[in-house]
Amino acid sequence: MNALEVKNLVKDYGNTKAVKGISFDIAEGEIFGLIGPNGAGKTTTLRLVATLLEITSGSIKVFGIDAVKDPAGVRKIISYLPEEAGAYKNLKGRQYLEFIANFFGDGKEKEEILRRGVQIAGLGQRLDDKIERYSKGMLRRLVVARALMVEPRLAILDEPTAGLDVLHAQEIRRIIKDFVRSGRAVLLSSHNMLEVEFLCDRVALISEGMIVERGTPQGLKERYKRPNLEEVFVEVVG
Repeated sequence: MNALEVKNLVKDYGNTKAVKGISFDIAEGEIFGLIGPNGAGKTTTLRLVATLLEITSGSIKVFGIDAVKDPAGVRKIISYLPEEAGAYKNLKGRQYLEFIANFFGDGKEKEEILRRGVQIAGLGQRLDDKIERYSKGMLRRLVVARALMVEPRLAILDEPTAGLDVLHAQEIRRIIKDFVRSGRAVLLSSHNMLEVEFLCDRVALISEGMIVERGTPQGLKERYKRPNLEEVFVEVVG
């Protein structure tokens, strides 16, 4: 069974077609990158998979669960991290993670979820500071922890390392790599092509609501005779 199957997906906003019949799938244990320029339909696609937007036509199945017929069932096994994710600024970081953990378990299960969140966030003593005092990078680490600590079967991550310095970005990428080893899957979008090359098993390039190319990062570099994915991206999309 695939972790995600998207078939002939269409999303219209009135007379505007944001997504124009795209199809792709993600295997268990795979990190799949959906990349493209601003306005290409990436974020719309991620929100459709996360059941936050209504599909115009086509289908989405997450581990066999139909996102149109059973969106609540899909929400139980996914986690979505938007690019501009925020948190309750009046709470301390630890309190925020505890608040989220309350929705997913109690007793020892809740304690284990919280332990994972603390470990992923890696904020040390700053976890006991109010979120309003956090830098953009600290906030990003906190919300990445929130997304992954519940161990969703499919994590949908939009710009997971936005605002992080090199060392902390590397740590989050390592955590994402480790995350999929137990059969989970990741749908990822990022403008950082080096990050995409490092993380993704396969990628799809989306432009004007359509997938225009797909393959492994290495395979795409060989096909277009380019030294890196960024140059492939510019040739295909530009």
